[in-house]
Amino acid sequence: MTQSTAPFDPDAFFDKWNEEDFIPSEKNGLTFRQSIIKAFNLLENDDYVYHAHGATNLEMTQRAIDAGRANGLHAWYHDADGKPLNPPHPTPAEINAYNTLFSPQPSPLKALTSLSSSSPPNTLRSLISFHLLTPSHTHNPYPNLSLLPPHSSTRTHINPGLSYFLHSNTTLEWAGPTPFTTHTKSSHHMLPILYHHFGCTPPTYASLYCLAKLAQPRRPSKEPVRPILDIGSGNGYWSYMLRRFPLPEKQNWKELEVHAVDNATSEYRVSWVKDTIRSDAVRFLKHGSVGGWKVDGGKGCILLLVYPQATGGFTEETVRAFEGDTVVIVGTACENGFTGFRDVRVDVWFEKNMKGWECVLKMPMPSFAGKDEGFFVFRKKD
Repeated sequence: MTQSTAPFDPDAFFDKWNEEDFIPSEKNGLTFRQSIIKAFNLLENDDYVYHAHGATNLEMTQRAIDAGRANGLHAWYHDADGKPLNPPHPTPAEINAYNTLFSPQPSPLKALTSLSSSSPPNTLRSLISFHLLTPSHTHNPYPNLSLLPPHSSTRTHINPGLSYFLHSNTTLEWAGPTPFTTHTKSSHHMLPILYHHFGCTPPTYASLYCLAKLAQPRRPSKEPVRPILDIGSGNGYWSYMLRRFPLPEKQNWKELEVHAVDNATSEYRVSWVKDTIRSDAVRFLKHGSVGGWKVDGGKGCILLLVYPQATGGFTEETVRAFEGDTVVIVGTACENGFTGFRDVRVDVWFEKNMKGWECVLKMPMPSFAGKDEGFFVFRKKD
């Protein structure tokens, strides 16, 4: 197995990051393989095998990218019977419109309504925007606008994981999920690479803002910030991005306290945080401690589950062991059973099984080609 030329340093990675230098483009002439090697200081003959629902390496992945639509590699858009939609591929403008949803500048609601209102009828874009505004993805109208960032035409946010995911949309001709994406079984070689380096779906500015807002105490002068428990944190990219999230100016928000917890069952090539707590979820919630602080079921905390596994009862066991009042789940927003639960969406499960709780926010998340992801916030009713 070929290693990198130097140990991975997340802070140094961000210090040198410049999207124009690393994300493949005509201007810099980089391929995806060359981009990953350059960004992560890998050797030119890197042959690391990435495992995630299959196995690949950078060279094999680049060959798949170069093959384009061959062998159905870009066949994302189909009906419930698997027959290609007409047209079968989005236009570059439709891909760009989807990518714009996750820009740090617009408010999520404004971005969604803009996508819908500007979609010509009988196009992929109109089908995608219709789907993203359905109850599985979006509260419309949003009941908790205060949890979302306001529009800002000057806001910027460095997020390499998101940059790579948006690049994959352009490369793979993906403009977002449709009602039929739940039937998609195929994926692409790029996903294991992104999974190992950044995770299955990257955070957005809006999702990080929402988590930071949820963590703020109701009485700031008398209460500490609410810890965020990132359980099943994987390689820690979400925890790292939360820790370096630029808190809004003039709002006097408290610095975030984020604890990454993972049982190390899965292997990742990159680790973004060095202090991941090695524990299973239920044991950590019931018996865990950090320094002198006892977790005590997570009372007064935010539970964050990003891409929770749908097998083994993980999601239900973790949620039921949690004694706090706020749960945030990032994962499947359709009925494909890929995360959360095998046979039901997480919001439907909460409504049926967690009496006294309510879903207070839903919004679409960046979805890799053929996937359909969402951001769900659940709170105990007062």
